[in-house]
Amino acid sequence: MHVVHVTLRGRVQGVGYRAWCAREASARGLLGWVRNRRSGAVEAVIAGGKAEVLAMVTALRAGPEGARVDDLLMHEASETALASGGTRFFEVLETL
Repeated sequence: MHVVHVTLRGRVQGVGYRAWCAREASARGLLGWVRNRRSGAVEAVIAGGKAEVLAMVTALRAGPEGARVDDLLMHEASETALASGGTRFFEVLETL
């Protein structure tokens, strides 16, 4: 299983980004979670096959209509990054 941790900045809150992310990830058969950060960023952990995860990261750069991603920081993670949620499906978590 390939796991990445992603932080996105730009106009990514108030545009349905988390719900869009969860739908996209679920449609791709991915596990993980997404949440808003009080800083205005969106944070996500995405897990699955490497090709599917990388395709999802590409989709995250565009986001839903109305979003603008100015910065995307991604790093490899371990399956322990799923400890907050998303071990059986893709979840939207509370703001942190």
